[in-house]
Amino acid sequence: MDAVAKIEPRSSNPIELLPVAAYVRKVKPLLPPGAFAPARSRALWVPVHYAIIASLIWALASGHVPWPAWPLISIVIGGCMAGVTFVAHEALHGGVVRGRVMIRLIGWLGFLPFFISPQLWMAWHNRVHHNHCGQPGVDPDMYPTLRQYNAQLHSRIMADHFGLGRGRISGFASLLFGLTGQSLEVLFTVPRTRLLTRRLYRRAFAESIAGVAVWTTVAVLVGFPAFVFVYVIPLIVANAVVMSFIVTNHNLSPLSPVNDPLVNSLSVTLPRVLEWLTLDFGFHVEHHLFPTMSARHGREVRQALRTQFPERYQSLPLTTAIHRLHNTARVYRDDTTLIDPRTGRTWSTLLPRLRPGDAAPMAAVATTVDTAVATSDARIGAAVTAAT
Repeated sequence: MDAVAKIEPRSSNPIELLPVAAYVRKVKPLLPPGAFAPARSRALWVPVHYAIIASLIWALASGHVPWPAWPLISIVIGGCMAGVTFVAHEALHGGVVRGRVMIRLIGWLGFLPFFISPQLWMAWHNRVHHNHCGQPGVDPDMYPTLRQYNAQLHSRIMADHFGLGRGRISGFASLLFGLTGQSLEVLFTVPRTRLLTRRLYRRAFAESIAGVAVWTTVAVLVGFPAFVFVYVIPLIVANAVVMSFIVTNHNLSPLSPVNDPLVNSLSVTLPRVLEWLTLDFGFHVEHHLFPTMSARHGREVRQALRTQFPERYQSLPLTTAIHRLHNTARVYRDDTTLIDPRTGRTWSTLLPRLRPGDAAPMAAVATTVDTAVATSDARIGAAVTAAT
């Protein structure tokens, strides 16, 4: 094997971490030649979704929809907003079209509901998250370690009040507002994190302001009461749809000093029609191996992974993954252990199945830990900024 590091669960044998290239070498030859071509037809989802959104905004604002049906209109618009967001994600990875202008255009249109800048997204998500997935202090999408929790007020607020977990209903706020909140945080902290150069930051800010201008214009045209139902509530719906995937992608998985997608990532499944509507976004392990490939080939990659790495590949139904998130904590005591700092209760992260003869990994059963252990975090590496 090509292991370059290990993580050591407390009650099982060490798990070897493999770099992305080790998987790609074995999986890529098993894929059809056309798997890496851009899925251009997916760009058609953008005009389809916006035609539905525009029609429903007009129908509601012009009085053609009775007010009892307004919440239903909001849900449909929100679903379409989530749909174009999935297109933007795939397009900005290069999986839909080629050419910088078209990629940016589809990315801006797709992220318009959240007014997320394509420039910001490519730095935050494509460069930092994908290259440093699961690395504490580097990956912007991971929850804090115990050391970060003890040292940073922001980390305590997020883990204790907004993170999905510990059986708290309030944690579902991370689904309802998570992508909007995180994208604004990333945008406004760029001067501190140096995620972008000054020139690119100005571009990112301009792209976001352009999105705000679009929705401000809509608000002026339709009036405040209608705007709540054609944008505010739909945005909450879109957050919930998109965040239900984002939080399950990695937040049940271990921290990893090496970016090993079969250890630090999770794929989730839905009924086939919902996978189609969400552009197969749940094939997330597959996406981290081949980020520039359209997710429409996710099933082929999954089959190859199950053939080559049956004991390492991890997948759960989406509802099961959300249930596990709800019932565990969002602070890492060490690479493979989640902890509720307030009670000392711990849970194992998801771990690959071990080969016959290896010790079984720790089940997700709560335990009480010694106070000295609960306030330590010996495994965290040196913190680095997102610009690294």
